[in-house]
Amino acid sequence: MNRPPRLLHRLFPSWTLTLTVLAFWLMLADSFTVGQFLFGALLGVIIPLFAARIDREFARIGKLRVIPGLLLTVLWDILLCNLRVAGQVLGKEEKLHSGFIWMPLEINNIHGIAALTSMITLTPGTVSVALSDDRRHLLIHVLHIEDEAQLVADIKSRYEKRLMELFP
Repeated sequence: MNRPPRLLHRLFPSWTLTLTVLAFWLMLADSFTVGQFLFGALLGVIIPLFAARIDREFARIGKLRVIPGLLLTVLWDILLCNLRVAGQVLGKEEKLHSGFIWMPLEINNIHGIAALTSMITLTPGTVSVALSDDRRHLLIHVLHIEDEAQLVADIKSRYEKRLMELFP
């Protein structure tokens, strides 16, 4: 027998989204006052209520222990890629071989896919462009492609594998 959702769950459909909205509001507000906190909390209550009507796929969180290593990997890759891209941009233009690649995805959690696309785009030299309708392939633009298979393998091992543990 289906029970109606508890009142607390109906008012707060996603605690993680509520806390995320509050945190981002406080960062955007650039000041931590009681008024800003209360307004952020209000947004944190209202936005998930509307989001729950739009998207029924709430984030499922798996193993949190992968987060520190994943963040360090992303930060390290951003640093190294900044240096590599600077050298490529300052070098001869004819040495660059940019293009698009389709990367097959094993991750199927939409929140994990969103995190993956963000990490790819944050890393200089690569930009996530499109997700296939079936969520099985990601189109990536690469500033300089040397070995497409190696790039895909690196993204899968460095990001996607860990994100699949975080977002089962």
